[in-house]
Amino acid sequence: QVQLVESGGGLVQPGGSLRLSCAASGSIFSINVMGWYRQTPGTQRELVARIISGGTTNYADSVKGRFTISRDNAKNTVYLQMNSLKPEDTAVYYCTMRLKTNYYRRENDYWGQGIQVTVSS
Repeated sequence: QVQLVESGGGLVQPGGSLRLSCAASGSIFSINVMGWYRQTPGTQRELVARIISGGTTNYADSVKGRFTISRDNAKNTVYLQMNSLKPEDTAVYYCTMRLKTNYYRRENDYWGQGIQVTVSS
């Protein structure tokens, strides 16, 4: 079994910073894509940022220049550094990883339980 556990969320004032972390544990052979999504009540989950195994990154337009995604392959961990936070960044943030549990299996997507980020004065 594979588990993804997020940490680092909380309440921050506008203009502040937070760093989210997500660590994967369990039977992991390789991880291709790591990413972060977010969701607010009544809306669809949206991509915030993702990083592919070779290092290529993609960001939502709304966070470009403010958020940075990175990964530590040795620790099976992905990070999201969030700077210059705005009230509209308030959401539940979900970590996701596309990985293989062994050489013979195909890749599957796994999700964390979600972590709240609130930007408010």
